[in-house]
This record gives sequence, structure tokens and C-alpha cells, in this order.
Amino acid sequence: MSALGQRSRALAGRASVLLKWLGLVVPMSMAVGSACALFLWSLERVSQIRFAHPWLLFFLPLGGLGVGLLYYYCGRSAEGGNNLIMDQIHQPGGGVPRRMAPLVLFGTLVTHLFGGSAGREGTAVQMGGSIASAFCQWFRLDAGKVRIVLMAGIAAGFGAVFGTPLAGAVFALEVLVIGRVEYAALLPCFVAAVAADWTCHAWGVGHTHYAIGFLAGEAAPSSFFHLEPWLLAKVAVAAAAFGLASVAFSELSHGLSALFKRLIPYGPLRPVAGGVLVIGLFFLAGTGDYLGLGVSSPDPKAVTIVSFFRSAEIHHWSWLWKIVFTAVTLSSGFKGGEVTPLFFIGAALGNALAGVLGAPTDLFAALGFVAIFAGATNTPLACTLMGVELFGATHIVYIATACFLAYLFSGHSGIYLSQRVGIPKSSFLALPPEICLRDVRGMQTSAMSELAAFFAKRNGAVSGATPPLERRAMPIENTSGILDGNRPAS
Repeated sequence: MSALGQRSRALAGRASVLLKWLGLVVPMSMAVGSACALFLWSLERVSQIRFAHPWLLFFLPLGGLGVGLLYYYCGRSAEGGNNLIMDQIHQPGGGVPRRMAPLVLFGTLVTHLFGGSAGREGTAVQMGGSIASAFCQWFRLDAGKVRIVLMAGIAAGFGAVFGTPLAGAVFALEVLVIGRVEYAALLPCFVAAVAADWTCHAWGVGHTHYAIGFLAGEAAPSSFFHLEPWLLAKVAVAAAAFGLASVAFSELSHGLSALFKRLIPYGPLRPVAGGVLVIGLFFLAGTGDYLGLGVSSPDPKAVTIVSFFRSAEIHHWSWLWKIVFTAVTLSSGFKGGEVTPLFFIGAALGNALAGVLGAPTDLFAALGFVAIFAGATNTPLACTLMGVELFGATHIVYIATACFLAYLFSGHSGIYLSQRVGIPKSSFLALPPEICLRDVRGMQTSAMSELAAFFAKRNGAVSGATPPLERRAMPIENTSGILDGNRPAS
């Protein structure tokens, strides 16, 4: 009887804890879902305005100045964005400022209104983190609960903005530490993602639908599962390319960000310079297809994410153009996310590789869509689930293969520098425990500098080892010319 009583009390305690979490997480998620609905509705409106008035692009530097000044004088710690939220989850301290939500909402809408190449995930996650932090302050939660609620805020923002609640929940659990899933927050993140997505839909805001035509008409069991060894080998080759492309995007973004900060110390002027560069890229590319979100366009001939699935035309370099446009936009200080541009880059690269490898175009566009995201964020499980939520389970083996291999080939790089390394991807690389990608990148840069210095010293030693007799045999009148790099007179 006593054992039964103990079990009953344990169950009652668990139910009480569950109800408390539901009472906290559900209202917070509904607030995040409503904010995401407002954001998606507003983003659609400003995108329509930009398409109707293409000349708005030439005001991008002015819009950048406005965003830069706003963050310079009002943003303060909010400038940290997604990395600030991760830092607060790793080590709860000052919290995520409430002003982050309206600031990033306004900054992202300005970026898209004037044609900056950016996404929406960063905005949704930051709004989710800001709103979640506000709930933590209102309920005066301790550090342990703050971590979980902030993670639930990330799950809510991600799940609502993309319409993928399962992927949103797992993304929040997986993104903090490479190689580790935070199961302590499993239920709150799942509830948050589902509640936020439901709330967003309840406001009448929908999402873009994608479809893979390959095997769509096959009868069961092929309609539920398909595996062809030769096609799987092609997927593996493409996955390596997706992983390397994610590294290129991450490293270019971080490198340009550091360059902008070094060349332009005054923060508000960086987006001005970035806006000018984007306008220059527009003229260089000769098209506006790489501006804005890139999901769809009123022009049926435009290159968009949707077109990579539906069009038989192969676009060989669209992925590279989008990398450059987006890296310049976001690195200079404009606001938005990296993920939707990564969807574009991945779908475009998949489209191009399908033509080279002789594979189904729509399937490879879908694989690139999620795999390059897996490589750039180091979240292969979440991206596999996203692929299933968006494209169905027929191609789950190909989706998982692409995401897992892209994650492996991306190495210890990523778009979130506050992400920590729990389990290194390679046993040959010795890293301190819980080191963040920012420090990993610093170590790699230092190692490359030391290697370059070593080879420079070695080459100098080799060139200085020329026998003295050979140097004396050289005609004196030609010596100064050779040292000056000029061709000796004949």
C-alpha cells in the first residue's frame, strides 16, 4: 500500500510539474506565434511593395543608415541577436532585452522593403527569445528554468515561422551544443513549437508549399519509402557539396563582418556601405532575382526557391550569387535571418548538381534545401525532420543521408558563433570541452597564420641558400634590376 501511495504521489508530482510548464509555455508560445504571424503578414506586404516599385533598391543605403542608427543608439546588447540568446542559455545572466523583438522586426522589414538579401528565421528566433525572456522576468524564474523557457522561445519562433513544429522543437534542443541534444527541455520545446505554429495558423497566416514530383505517383510501398543504391551514391556526392557550400557561406559572412568592422569603425555607416555594394552586385548580376527573400516572385521567369522545384531549366551559378548577396547584406549590419537564403542556396545548388549528376531535379533541390541548412547550423536531426514535414516521408533515407553528410563535411564551422562543441566531428581534432565556434574559428585562423609564417620562413631559407659563387657570377649591372623586380636591360 505504501509503494502504491509513493507511486501515486510521484505521478501527482509529475502532473503538477507538467501543468505548471503548460501554464507558462503555452501563453508564451501563443504570444510568439502571434508575433510571427504579424511578422510574416508584414513581410509579405513589404515584399509586394518592393516588387511593385523596384526603384526602392536605390534607397537601400539610406534604409541601412536608419537601421544602423536605431541599433547604435537603442539596440545595445540586442545587437548580439541569435548569439546573445545562445549565450544567455549557456550562462544565464542579464537576460535577453525586451526591445530585441520590436527592433529586429522593424530592421528586418526595412531590409526587405529596400531589397536586402536576408531571411526570416533570425527575426522569429530573436522575437521568440525576447518574449520568452520577458515571461521569465515576470514570473521571476531561476536560472535553470530560464534556460528551458528560452529554448522553448527558440522552438516557438522557428516552428511558427516555417510551419514545421517538430523541426522547431528539435532545432532548439540541438542547436546549442554540437553533438548533444538537450533532453531536459524536450517537452516544453515540443509544446511551444506546436502551440506557436497553431497560433500562427489561427491568425490566417500560411506558408509556402513545396512538392517533389519524383515518385509522387508510385503505388505503395514505394510511395512511403524508396531506396535506389545508384541514386543514393549521387545523393552522397551532392551532400558533400552542400556541406562545403555551407562552410563557404559561413566563412564569407564572418570574414566580411570582421572586414566591415575593421574598415568602418562607426557602426551605422556599415549598412550604408553594404547597401551600396548590394546595388553594385545587382548591376553586376543583371537581375533582381537575388534580392529579398527569394521564395517566390510575381515574375514567372524569375529564379526563386519555388522555381528550382518546378522548372526543368538548370541554374548553374544562382547558388553562388545568393551566397554573395546575402553575406554582404547581413555582414554589413542589415537585419533578418540566414536560413531562408540558405534554403535558396541549397535548392539552387541541388538544381545545378542534378543536371551534372543526372538526378531528379526536384528531389535534389529539396535535398539541398535542408542539407545546406544542416551544415550551416550543425542540426542534422532537426533538418531531417524538416525535410519530412515539408516534403513527406517518401524520400526520408535520401533526406537523412544528405543532412548527415552535409553536417559532417561542414566541419567545425557554422553561422552561430556562440554554438558550442560538445562532441567534435573528428576524433583527430583535440578541442577543449565546451569550446564555442567563435574560439574554434580563432584557433583555426591562428593555426593558418602560423602555417603561412612557417612556409614563408622556409621559402626564405631556401632562397637564401643560393651558393655564394653563383651570386658572384651574376653580372653586377643586372643585380639591382632583379632585386627591384624589373627585367634587366639586354
